[in-house]
Amino acid sequence: MLKLNNISKRFNKDQALQPFSYEANAGQTSVFIGPSGCGKSTLLRLITGLLASDSGEIIFDDITLSQQTLYKLRQRMGYVIQEGGLFPHLTALANVSVMANYLNWDKDRIDARIDELSGLMQFPAELLLRYPGELSGGQRQRVSLMRALMLDPELLLLDEPLGALDPMIRFDLQQELKEIFNQLGKTVLLVTHDIDEAAFFGDILILMRDGGIIQQGKIEDLVQHPAESFVEQFIRAQRPCPALVDSEQ
Repeated sequence: MLKLNNISKRFNKDQALQPFSYEANAGQTSVFIGPSGCGKSTLLRLITGLLASDSGEIIFDDITLSQQTLYKLRQRMGYVIQEGGLFPHLTALANVSVMANYLNWDKDRIDARIDELSGLMQFPAELLLRYPGELSGGQRQRVSLMRALMLDPELLLLDEPLGALDPMIRFDLQQELKEIFNQLGKTVLLVTHDIDEAAFFGDILILMRDGGIIQQGKIEDLVQHPAESFVEQFIRAQRPCPALVDSEQ
């Protein structure tokens, strides 16, 4: 579904992303983890075309991302930025339907899709007319996810989608999102700094440092066969972690 071939990105003198290659299979959830500043968010912005890579190529469903193909490919991707990124001057309904309106979907089609997504995300219809400032953190995040899913994209890119939520709301949304991923069969690239969350969601975990991949594999691989001492240190720093304890037993 997605191939990253030797892509890199530099901001002035800072190498944000080392030459980087990765392949994500259709229906797979890949979770990128690592300390702040390791290049996780930069990677997603390159895939969406918000940034241009300095080298390499990004291939989505056998089509290379370029200025000529970006417009069409971007419509096949759903993207949730950190803290949701809702437009504060638009209602929840207008936020969710902004791209559908831009693409001139008819009202019946938009209404049907909104109804479908409201049910999927367990978002009460009466809240759709509220503005983001009138919604709770969990409700805003549901709206952000609905917006990302509006065009029924094949690829979902989620940048710390639950990072700003309190633990109870975060736990509930984790459960719901996992069910949605399984139900819809989307290809998902998720960024988090929380290895327990990564273990919960990920088919594959990719641990990054200084813009490069240190190790990738299942959570058991990272715990039982760390590639280097940094892997052990990163895991140890986040304990206690139920997913990690279970995998060690």
